[in-house]
Amino acid sequence: MRVFVTGATGFVGSAIVKELLGAGHEVRGLVRSEEAATALSRTGAETYRGRLEDLDGLRRGVEGVDAVIHTAFNHDFSRFADSCAEDARVIAGLGVALEGRPLIVTSGLARLAQGRPATEDDAPAPGFPRQSEAAAAAVRAESGKAWVMRLPPSVHGTGDHGFVPMLIDVARRTGVSAFVGDGGNLWSSTHRFDVARAYRLAVESGGSGPWHAVAEEGIAFRDIAAAIGRGLGLPVKALAKEEAAAHFGWLAHFVADDMGASSARTQAALGWVPEQVGLLRDIDEGGYFG
Repeated sequence: MRVFVTGATGFVGSAIVKELLGAGHEVRGLVRSEEAATALSRTGAETYRGRLEDLDGLRRGVEGVDAVIHTAFNHDFSRFADSCAEDARVIAGLGVALEGRPLIVTSGLARLAQGRPATEDDAPAPGFPRQSEAAAAAVRAESGKAWVMRLPPSVHGTGDHGFVPMLIDVARRTGVSAFVGDGGNLWSSTHRFDVARAYRLAVESGGSGPWHAVAEEGIAFRDIAAAIGRGLGLPVKALAKEEAAAHFGWLAHFVADDMGASSARTQAALGWVPEQVGLLRDIDEGGYFG
């Protein structure tokens, strides 16, 4: 297959490119800069210079490909709603350009379920700003093939710049690694190489999602805080709910959430079995504190 990948030099996208190439597929990757184009070219992938905002350019980019994996997203949380709206426009544009060829878009597991692990049958809560799944559904309604890969709150591994490094930064700044309440709320997690294999199997399968790229169904947030405390040599502290915003800032919206999830259906449908190291071991041994 020839697969077009957005976010091809990003933390997740670069792992997907490597996985696809290793399985014998051809890859065309969207890049914004000359530096990114050079890095992508070294992998053996074809580069396509463009920007998500340029929908006409994206339409040209997908000419001749068999499928698209869309991982690019602006993670500037100070303008999260705007980023979500931009993502919806990109998905709509890709859906039109692909004319029925498969499109896999990326979503998350936040606010899918509280008090239990989310399953592939759960739908995003009304009013949640991320619009990826609604945009994919709109493409499907127009006879497209747009499916969703849901990622856990922690996709970890070397080069991680997601929630765990952000929590480490908060702990360094405040001198304490904290959790909220009893810290029993669950976060799911997956190593980025396992995530990449899930995307590859999904695009090869020709099946329909949503899929959950989840290796560890639920890790108590207090255990994540404890691992960060060990790594930094800092005390671990429980915070009352009303203290969370002052301590964590915008992260307070997530640190007390249940974001556990099952991937049983995904594993059965795709034959996907996660193989990489788990999150807590990766925090302990993976260079997060260098």
